[in-house]
Amino acid sequence: MSEQRVRGWGLLSAAAAPVFLIGGWTVAAARQPERFDPVVDTISALAAHGATNRAIMTVGLAGLGVCHVLTSLALRPAAPAGRWLLAAGGVATALVAVFPLPADGSGSPAHTVAATLGFVALAAWPALAWRRDADGLPAPLRPAVALPAAAVLLGLVGWFGAEVVSGGGRVGLSERVAAGAEALWPLAVVLGSRFGRRVH
Repeated sequence: MSEQRVRGWGLLSAAAAPVFLIGGWTVAAARQPERFDPVVDTISALAAHGATNRAIMTVGLAGLGVCHVLTSLALRPAAPAGRWLLAAGGVATALVAVFPLPADGSGSPAHTVAATLGFVALAAWPALAWRRDADGLPAPLRPAVALPAAAVLLGLVGWFGAEVVSGGGRVGLSERVAAGAEALWPLAVVLGSRFGRRVH
């Protein structure tokens, strides 16, 4: 398995993912009226119909989704099931941009489904990406690392879900923590696969 290396362009796509997400929400939030509160208001609100310069976050979400798909194609040392789930999460994230929230804040079933699938897939993919019987794999693709990573990501998504359901005051914060962690983990796996010490 050691001959299967991450393709070089996978490092670029993995590094660009958090830039699209975090850069997108930072720039887009700065363009909103003063009443916008990133602790309370969601990322999707920045791309909703009626948001100021909504194209910024729309491009951010679409770019994030494309990056995840490209990273899944480059991450050859990972198990196929994990790579497919990462790609599915990327597609779902891009669909979040395709189906924005309406201006009246009433919600969108298509947006909700895409966002839910994206969050769950991007949290769960490490649990399917590890290989038990392969020599020379990097630590992020070993079960001792990949499974706890999935548990943490799923826990963060669970926090976000609980905030949404309960109408808590930290919906925006919990979403940003979960989404940010999900955007950063593929980069950690790629870096570990290309430059980390391999476990035998």
